Amino acid sequence: MKSIYRNPKAKQSIQQQYVQYLADFKTQPEREYVETRFGITHVLRTGNKNGKPLFIFQGGNCINPMTLSWFTDSFNDYNIYAPDTIGHPGFSDETRISGKDDSYALWMKDLFDFYNIENTAVLGASYGGGILLRLAAFMPEKIACAILVHPAGIAKGPKKNMIKEILLPLLLYKTTKSSKYLKKITNAMSTNQIPDKDREIIEMIFNNVTLEKGMPKLTTEKELMNFKSPVFVITGTHDIFFPDSKLAAPAHKLFGNLLEYKTFHTGHFPSKKELKRMNRDISCFLEKNYNTGYPL
Repeated sequence: MKSIYRNPKAKQSIQQQYVQYLADFKTQPEREYVETRFGITHVLRTGNKNGKPLFIFQGGNCINPMTLSWFTDSFNDYNIYAPDTIGHPGFSDETRISGKDDSYALWMKDLFDFYNIENTAVLGASYGGGILLRLAAFMPEKIACAILVHPAGIAKGPKKNMIKEILLPLLLYKTTKSSKYLKKITNAMSTNQIPDKDREIIEMIFNNVTLEKGMPKLTTEKELMNFKSPVFVITGTHDIFFPDSKLAAPAHKLFGNLLEYKTFHTGHFPSKKELKRMNRDISCFLEKNYNTGYPL
């Protein structure tokens, strides 16, 4: 298996950044390793061990604690399971699996089976949202309710903007190593509000990891014929990858009356202010759709 990292030292450095990021959490997550059919998966466990399960799936080409930190307001109420996506930077195996078939659904099933969870609330951010839609397509019975935050898998983003704001600066950054191009990229992703530590980790990943360039496939209405669970889709007006202007119509078409939809004035990486509002709405959605009638 070819490594996703440039060399072993690069892998070690990124994993050290991962551990340092965890040190900033108020409560240190437990770390577990689960054998799946695709390889070993590293899982962060935190939250209320007596609460109902909530699986949180990370964004792509970053480290798990980065996007997990967005949802710490849920930690007091739910038993949190947050796996490092297999094939992405972190502590899971480096096997990359397809986002175009049932591979991610099977990977998630292995995790649920390990923890003896038949049915659970799930939350996916960005690439993680696309992963969850693979589960909705192939194993809808596993999902009690779903929260998709700035998700892949619903619609393609604005290609012209992404080329101008992300791809061209990335090419220039790779060529020159000038920090001004990295700053341009991270500012475009976050409307100039990305934390310095996130910027540093993104720089390290850009320099030392073979990026996952493909996204999980776009989900079709036919694939979701048997999906009957409540869905909360959260979008950002300034999201460079999956803006509200591109997601609103297809999301309503995909989910119909199952859908709750909310837009925030934020980029792909939400601001602290918008995260507070976002977490309040997530809490309300889970209270309404998950805390009653949960099948034990």
